Order: sequence, then structure tokens, then C-alpha cells
Amino acid sequence: MKLLALAPMVLILAACATQQGVPTRVDAQHSIEAQRAAQKQALADSATEKLNLKRKVAIGRLTNETSYGRSLLRDKHNDVVGKQLTDMLSKALTESGDFIVLERPDLGRLQDENKLTGQEMNLVGVDALIIGSLTEFGRKTVGERGFWSATKKQVAFAKVDFRLVDVKTGHVFHTSSGAGEASIEKGQIAGFGSKASYDGTLNDKAINQAISESVNVFARTLLERKWHTYALSEEEGMLFIAGGKNQGLKQGMLFDVETEGRTIVSKQSGFPIKLPGKKIATIQVESLFGDSVTNEGAVTSIVSGSIKGRKIESLVVTESAR
Repeated sequence: MKLLALAPMVLILAACATQQGVPTRVDAQHSIEAQRAAQKQALADSATEKLNLKRKVAIGRLTNETSYGRSLLRDKHNDVVGKQLTDMLSKALTESGDFIVLERPDLGRLQDENKLTGQEMNLVGVDALIIGSLTEFGRKTVGERGFWSATKKQVAFAKVDFRLVDVKTGHVFHTSSGAGEASIEKGQIAGFGSKASYDGTLNDKAINQAISESVNVFARTLLERKWHTYALSEEEGMLFIAGGKNQGLKQGMLFDVETEGRTIVSKQSGFPIKLPGKKIATIQVESLFGDSVTNEGAVTSIVSGSIKGRKIESLVVTESAR
């Protein structure tokens, strides 16, 4: 009888302590792949076809301003996390498809290699220099313990701050912050299940998530600017322009040709201001050439207006107003 009387109580305690299955590993709320897919879908759903002139960017100083990854054996010049940030950001920028990333952190090694081969480096200037740091990082462990079950959850959080600097003027024209979080949760029921030991990969996942969020902001900001490129040459009545398939150009597209406006230094701000140019012609893409973003171009024909008597190097090609 005593055993029968204790049976309901045991069942009640077990029901209170039993969790709904063993928790599984959970990363950040939105994965990097999901963010990229959402960004591409948003661009695809746009009513007008947006051209994506890739901006040339370089990564400058990236540092770790937190206590994470530091020790007494490392000084400020041996910033392992800063180098990791540089590699992660370079990878994210390249994979986004919106930027041409030029090497700067390991430029000295490239120069040494060119000395060995006797070649001269042909460095290309950039539209913006990216500077930033890891400004926040932390970990915490939370858990719950019942009569029959126990759970343990590890959470890593990271925040990065970046700024885009105009290399011509030193003007910071855009800032961006990104935050990322990654977690792993394990549980046990009645002594069965897995134990959550320290997972160091959560640190990298949180930082990578924060960087990915910032890159998405970079892309949205820069893509809002009006697309433009420059004329390369005129031969046999055809105008050759920079930009091809990788930048969204297709056969049959129309573009406006404008004169390049004069640049005047503002007495009010001290910054150079480019005056608007004048539309002189409309061109149509006939064919594309080149096999990469660094050497591709388009052959166009003039459908209205004229560029006769104009200096080719002074012509700017922009999105058609139509």
C-alpha cells in the first residue's frame, strides 16, 4: 500500500522536473547565409533593376579594444584578435559580391615578393578605407536545475564598430556597428544526456555574425549612391566603357553620357565639391568583354546626342534617367 501511495507523488515530481527534450545547439538568431539570402532577395524584389558598381575598399587598422584574447605575454603590436578581425572582414566583403577588396595589412610581404621576382607593384587606389575595432565581447553561462533534470547554456556576445574613410580627404562618411550572438545548450534528464563543456568556437561565431551584420549595412549605404563609370576609349564610332557582367551590365541597357563637372573647394567647409555635369548623349550596350571584375568592360553605341570633340577621359557614364 505504501508503494501505491508513493507512486502518484513520484509521477508528479518527475513531470515537474522533466524538460521537453534535450536542447540542441543554437547559433545566432539569423545565420550569415540567411542574411545574405535576404539581402539578395530584397535587391531582386526591387521594382527597378539596380546596377551594382563594385566599390574598391581596403582594410586599415582593426584592433581588439576588449580584454578578450589578451595576456601578459602579448603587447599591443601582437594583436591576434585584430588579425582575425581583418581576415573575417576581408572574407565577408569579398563574399558579399559588392566590393573589390584590395590588400593592405600584408602589403609589406607583397613588396618583398616583388623584389624577389624583379616585378614592380602596380597599386590601385581605393574609394574607402575601413577602420574599426572589436569594442564589446563577453561570455556567460546560464542554467536550470530541477529534481530530475538540468540544463546549461553558454552564450557569447560580440560587437564591432567600423567607419568608412574617404582616402582623398580623410572624411569619415559612414559609420556602422554590428552585434552577434552565438550559444550552445545541453541538458540531462535523470542523469542521462550530454554535458556542456567549454566551446571556444562560440567566440568566433559571435564575432563573425557581428561582422556580417556590418557588411550588410555597408552594402545598403553604398548601393544607394547613383551608379556611374567612366569611358575608356572611342574606336570606329563605338564607345568603350569600364564595367561588365560582374557589375550588372547587360546587352541592350541604356546609359547617359555626361561631362565631368568641375571640382571647386568650398570656402564654407573646406571640402572639394564637384559640380553637376551636362548630359550630352545616350548609349546602348552592344557587347561585353573581360573575364573578371578587374578587366571587364562594355562596347556601346551612341543612340542619341554626340560626343564629338569631347575628351574621352572627361566623360562620365551614369544610369539612364528613363
